[in-house]
Amino acid sequence: MLKIHQIFILKFLLLFSSALFITSIISYLALKSIIIEHNKNHLKHAIELIEVELQDLNDLDSYVVQIYTRTSLRTTIIAEDGTVIAESSADKAEMDNHASRFEVMLSNSQDYGDIIRYSKTVNADFLYVVKKARYENETIYIRLSMSLAQIMDDFYALWTKLLFIFIGVLLLAAFVSQQMSKRVVYDIRQITEYLDEVSTKNYKAVIKTKYFYEFLQISLLLKNLVKKLSKNEKKKSKHMAKLRLINKQKNDILSAISHEFKNPVAAIIGYSQTIQEDSEMPKGIRDKFLGKITSNGEKISKMLDRLTLSVKLENGDLKVNKSEFELGQLCNEIASNLLLKHKNRGIVVLVEPTTLFSDKTMLELVLINLIDNALKYSKSDVVVALEGQRLLVKDSGIGIKEDELQKVTSKFYRVDKNSWDNSMGLGLAMVTYTLKMLDSSLEIESKFGKGSTFGFGIAKMLIPNAIKYVSNK
Repeated sequence: MLKIHQIFILKFLLLFSSALFITSIISYLALKSIIIEHNKNHLKHAIELIEVELQDLNDLDSYVVQIYTRTSLRTTIIAEDGTVIAESSADKAEMDNHASRFEVMLSNSQDYGDIIRYSKTVNADFLYVVKKARYENETIYIRLSMSLAQIMDDFYALWTKLLFIFIGVLLLAAFVSQQMSKRVVYDIRQITEYLDEVSTKNYKAVIKTKYFYEFLQISLLLKNLVKKLSKNEKKKSKHMAKLRLINKQKNDILSAISHEFKNPVAAIIGYSQTIQEDSEMPKGIRDKFLGKITSNGEKISKMLDRLTLSVKLENGDLKVNKSEFELGQLCNEIASNLLLKHKNRGIVVLVEPTTLFSDKTMLELVLINLIDNALKYSKSDVVVALEGQRLLVKDSGIGIKEDELQKVTSKFYRVDKNSWDNSMGLGLAMVTYTLKMLDSSLEIESKFGKGSTFGFGIAKMLIPNAIKYVSNK
């Protein structure tokens, strides 16, 4: 299969040579006609000169021979009855009567008669031109003729020169087409190399077509197409990253569920089997075991609830329902409820009466998680304090290592991996998502072995009067 530039060269040369050939044929016929016509006019002018000199001549035979010698024009003088009076190239006595010759008869009806005819006398094609004239008060015919071979020799000489010119033009056309082909090949190579780069996902590749407008248009269209491909590739990469993250989260959830449910499930199975195996177990011990089963079942239920809530928060499926409430009162209520769970512990609430306009349920969730975490990871009292426009939960517990500070808000991450409870490591992750929905953010300060402070800003939750009050404080 031929390449495009080869097809271009072949078709260009074929078209050009065909046009040149047709032009040559037309030129050949036209030039031949022009040269013959030119020689006719030459013979006519010569006849007119002869006619002028004829009146002063006495010896026509010598005169026609002299003309032939000097001009190579065959000259014949014919009487009105067709008899040849004088002939420059043959014996007039042996020549036929010329009265019936076409050119002679034609000269009787118009100024000149002419014809191209084969001459039996000299065995050659001739161009004949005849004019009717007067000589010594007698009507005569002056006929000049020229060998067609002589005329064509001049034509062929001219045509040979033109042929060389045509060949030169054809060679020039071949050279020009070759140069054009090189440019076509250059632009095509630029496009193919660009497509090769794009096929390897190199969307920053450069294309530089510089000779043909059509290839420039193609390159611009390709650039636009590559831009779209690049955007789609980025979207695809983001989508794949999101899918990988979702899959990772699913795996994390399954892993966490599998790990965290082992202890309560094992406890439920153990207590249940013990009750089934000992039918005479005392009622007090049976009730204690059944209480353990219920307790572990409730732990599993709470873990599932927290997991569901975490997913909803992360996906933004929960809506913020704002209302006015008093922050100090909320903190005291939460402290009282948590102390029922963590007996023999202390929670100090240092929060002045402050009215907020926010989602009370979500904020309650945040405070419960932060205070509950502080109680779990410390043995001293936990302090809940409002400092300026920041609500802080402080503990003097084990603290958090510096390399773990960025991880504690991740799902399923816990500082103390050897302990077990029903949090599944979701507490701080839920706090982070919830505060984000309340236009706030979690701030953590911690020193390992000395304790931690978890806080968040409440500036955007304050109503105007409360903002003024807190600012003054």
